[in-house]
Amino acid sequence: MARGRPSRPRTTKRRDRHGRGLRGPLLPSSLPAARTRAERFDDLVLDAVDLLERRWAQELAGVEFAVEDVPPSDPAPWEDDAVPLGRLFPADGASPTRVVVYRRPVETRADEDDLDDLVAEVVIQQVAHLLELPPDDVDPRYGED
Repeated sequence: MARGRPSRPRTTKRRDRHGRGLRGPLLPSSLPAARTRAERFDDLVLDAVDLLERRWAQELAGVEFAVEDVPPSDPAPWEDDAVPLGRLFPADGASPTRVVVYRRPVETRADEDDLDDLVAEVVIQQVAHLLELPPDDVDPRYGED
């Protein structure tokens, strides 16, 4: 027969080796630094769309804007072998016209300081393609540094 104390049922609460228990998040969710890169990228796209909708509200009324991580593996015929940064999907039956910005390819082509400019350029290019106008006519700031 084994000596010692009788065994107690284990509790599910875990503690670290210093007995402190589980820790919370490093930053409260109310601070901007707590947002993920994907959430910050979504905000950049929304900012670019808001600027264009002020001028082209009627033309962009039924257009959906979306962000996807990567483009599909089958490129469109006009894209050659380059990885697209965005794509326009025309209205098809019940689905509305969609402008999609691809987050990962855009992030790899720009550093943190230039990311907002590149996102705006991609959105302007896709809206220009939709409206069949040159990008400079869609937004006069297109191409400025």
